[in-house]
Amino acid sequence: MSLITASSRVTLHFELSLEDGQIVDSNFEKPPASFTFGDGSLLPDFETALLGMSAGQKDTFVMSPENAFGAYNESNVQRIPRSQFDMDLEEGMVVSFADMSKNELPGVISEIGEKEVVVDFNHPLSGRSLTFKVSIISVEAAE
Repeated sequence: MSLITASSRVTLHFELSLEDGQIVDSNFEKPPASFTFGDGSLLPDFETALLGMSAGQKDTFVMSPENAFGAYNESNVQRIPRSQFDMDLEEGMVVSFADMSKNELPGVISEIGEKEVVVDFNHPLSGRSLTFKVSIISVEAAE
């Protein structure tokens, strides 16, 4: 029986849910997902939680915000002059911005004022504890 190590390819069903039970993402009703340990598909702490598990095992982990999508950071909330937007805006919509290095940076429009727009660049799940439920389908050595 193969145990999950830092050099495994893992096929699994997973579910992410919030504290109130609301499901954020799940593939239990779909084909299982596969990833190679360390390929960036899963957050590092989610991968670490799987170490030592084997095919057929199921488990549930509660991931603190720090181990999931980070703590909510007020400095990631920016006020941008309304004049910089040449589109119709709605609260809650996601707009893509470019950072100093020209990398794409999504921001959520959280408030629309006459002169400025408040944009939240925090990950939508930052500051939230998540429940990570897994069912390991197969474990093999990564190539």
